Amino acid sequence: MEHIIRCLENTDTSDLAEIYSFQSVTQNTSQVPFLSSEKVASLFSNPDHYTLVAEYDSKVIGHVTLFMTTKVRDRHCSGVGIAIHPDFHGKGVGKSLMIKAIEQADNWLNLVRLELEVHCDNPTAVALYEKLGFEHEGTKRLSTFKHGKYSDMFVMSRIAPNFR
Repeated sequence: MEHIIRCLENTDTSDLAEIYSFQSVTQNTSQVPFLSSEKVASLFSNPDHYTLVAEYDSKVIGHVTLFMTTKVRDRHCSGVGIAIHPDFHGKGVGKSLMIKAIEQADNWLNLVRLELEVHCDNPTAVALYEKLGFEHEGTKRLSTFKHGKYSDMFVMSRIAPNFR
């Protein structure tokens, strides 16, 4: 499946809102189901964040965001968030977005550390992150609430190879 990776544009909000309208997407993010389009737009309005989108047939089908910080002592670090439209799960969209985000982090944004949290019951995402060089740092027990119960999250990070 041929898709392109590009930077986020203001006109992408409705496609992103559609992605976040699926409970199968929000259950694996920090968001709750039934987000308004205004709430989704606000998630992407911070000028300090860096977002790439995957586009297929003129429609945004996924995004990856590097959550940059203005904290002086943490500028070498970034959090990572990703979401893919359910129709495109398992088709390499997440992998291509993550690869491009890592390339930007390593070669253009001067980031040393990328960090993320992933639901322990999402083995597909965990496997992807491991393949891309993320390592487990720990488990946050009972750290999030979904489907009526508390669940654990893995904390994972990737240190830029040229830094080591």
